[in-house]
Amino acid sequence: MDRASGAADPLHPPIPPISARDEPRFRDRERKSALAAAFQEQGEDYDRLRPGYPGAALETMLARVAEGADGGAARAIDLGAGTGKLSWALAARGLEVTAVDTSAAMLETARRRGASLTTPSGPASSGAALATHLAPAEATGLPTGSAELVTVAQAWHWFDAAAASTEVARLLAPGGVLALAWNMLDVTIPWVHRLSRIMHAGDIHREDFSPTVGPELELTARSVHRWEDPMPTGDVIDLARTRSYVITASEERRAKVLANLDWYLHERLGHAPGDLVGVPYRTDLFLYRAAGRAGTAP
Repeated sequence: MDRASGAADPLHPPIPPISARDEPRFRDRERKSALAAAFQEQGEDYDRLRPGYPGAALETMLARVAEGADGGAARAIDLGAGTGKLSWALAARGLEVTAVDTSAAMLETARRRGASLTTPSGPASSGAALATHLAPAEATGLPTGSAELVTVAQAWHWFDAAAASTEVARLLAPGGVLALAWNMLDVTIPWVHRLSRIMHAGDIHREDFSPTVGPELELTARSVHRWEDPMPTGDVIDLARTRSYVITASEERRAKVLANLDWYLHERLGHAPGDLVGVPYRTDLFLYRAAGRAGTAP
C-alpha cells in the first residue's frame, strides 16, 4: 500500500460514508459536562500533540475581517482557547489577543508555553503577547464591541450555542467576524479512517456539516483546508491520550486502544518505531457576521 497517499488496495477497501454528524453527540448533558471537564488537566499533552491551524485558514479569516472592519483585525477574542494554539498564531500576526477559557490549567499552559509554539503558519514572533481571561464563552464579562475578530477553535460544540451566539454578537465590533474552526482527521483517506476508528476520534463530522448558531449570526463564508501534521509514530499513539473517550476510559480499555494503535502503525502499516508520519487533517472554517451586517454566503 502507498501509505503516504492512502491509495486503495485489497487490504483497505473503500470506506463507508464518513459521518452523519453535524457535531459531536453526547448521551446527555451530564456526559457532555464530564467529557468537557476531562480536558482540563490535559494541557501539556494537548499543547504538545494536538495540531495547530494552517496559515491559509488564518489568512482567510483575517481577509474577511478586512472586508468589513475599518483597519482590519486589530483585536481578537479566542473563546474556549485551551492552551492557546490559535490564540498565539493570531498574536504572531500582530493582533491584540485575549484567550478565554474556563480552565485555569489550560490558560496557564498557554501563558507558559505559547510563545514557543510552532504552527503550520510558522513560529510565534518574539514580540507577540497574549492576555488570558478565565470565564465561560457564554458570559465573558469582556466589554461590548471589543474585538474585530472572535474565534472558536475545536470548542463551539462544548458551548450553549444560543447563549454563546448572543455573547459573540455583543463582543463583535462593527464589521467584525466570528470564525469557527475545526481540525479533523482527514478520514476520506482509507488508512486515516481506520486510524480514527481505532483512536475513537469523536469529532469527525459529515463533510457538509453546519454548526448550530443563534439568529444573531449569519454565515458569510465557508472553506475547507487540507494539510498534514508530521509526527513520530509514538506521538500519533499518544495523540489518542488527548481524546475524551480515552481520557475517561478505564485503565484496561485505555491500554487496549493504545496497543491497537501500536499494532496498526508498526505492523499493519509497516512503519518503524519513531518514523515520521504525515497525519492528514482537514480544517473546516465557518465565518459569520452579526445579523444585518452579513453578505450572502457562497
